[in-house]
Parts: sequence; structure tokens; C-alpha cells
Amino acid sequence: MAALVWVMVGLALWHFAIFVPDRFWGGIVGAFLGALFGSLIFGLLIHGVSVPGQDDTNLLTALEAIPGALLGIGAVYAEGVRRENAAAAG
Repeated sequence: MAALVWVMVGLALWHFAIFVPDRFWGGIVGAFLGALFGSLIFGLLIHGVSVPGQDDTNLLTALEAIPGALLGIGAVYAEGVRRENAAAAG
């Protein structure tokens, strides 16, 4: 159940990517994948590569996904900027 919460929080935060210039690697789809994978991987790392069950899922579980989603979106954005600058220079 927690994995569903993590992915849904990543999806919710992905919607705010429209407020950032579109320099994501892979465009808006890249930002989407970065948010989903970032939130899921971060949630798994916090819990020792295990997914808490339904009884262990609460509001804190949703808050745990926020840093991962932001890190995932940030990584995809940084890679997009790096590739854009490399294409302009070369």
C-alpha cells in the first residue's frame, strides 16, 4: 500500500513541473518518470528496501515521498540542462 502512496505523491508533485522551463531530459515525460521513480526509490531506501503494508501506511508515508520526487525531478532537469549545454557547445 505504501508503494501506491509514494507513486501517487510523485505524480502529484510532477504536476508542478509546468512552472519550470521545459529543459527536462525527455521533456515532460522525463519529468514524470523522474518523479515516479524518485519517490518510489526514496521510499524503498527509507524502509530498508521493503514496502510497508496497509496497517503501517499513514500520513507520514506520504510525506516520505516528497524528497525523492523532488530529487528525481531535479536529476532529470540537471541532465537535460547538461545535454542542452553540450549540444550548444559542440
